[in-house]
Amino acid sequence: MTMYRRRFVPAGTYFFTVHLADPKASLLVDQVDLLRYAVRLCQKQRPFEINAAVILPAHLHMIWTLPEGDADFSARWRHIKSTFSRHVPARKDLRASMVKRGEKGIWQRRFWEHHIRDQDDYALYDHLIATAPIRHGLVRQSGD
Repeated sequence: MTMYRRRFVPAGTYFFTVHLADPKASLLVDQVDLLRYAVRLCQKQRPFEINAAVILPAHLHMIWTLPEGDADFSARWRHIKSTFSRHVPARKDLRASMVKRGEKGIWQRRFWEHHIRDQDDYALYDHLIATAPIRHGLVRQSGD
């Protein structure tokens, strides 16, 4: 089994990429209000600052800054993903093992995170967020 090494830095700033299980889905933009609700609900219970975000049809990127003394971004993502999943129908092509665990097959199980080390690192990931819709062919230029 793969060992995931996460860097937990209290009050850290992190870049995240989170994917839906179906890369051809458009659920995140179709249900963007539900996604916003799930994020706001999580922020009320476990505060964090969203520095930048882009929501694409089947994945999203965000930069967060966590509060002093707190490095638990995993619990926040678990909360957001589960809140969102409770309000959308399950996929029809679920494996028996997923059904047994009560999963709906909406999200990929994990997410990718990167601890932002300095201003140059922040600028790189902020640029990645700003240009993601262009790279994915959703718009022609920034600002569209």
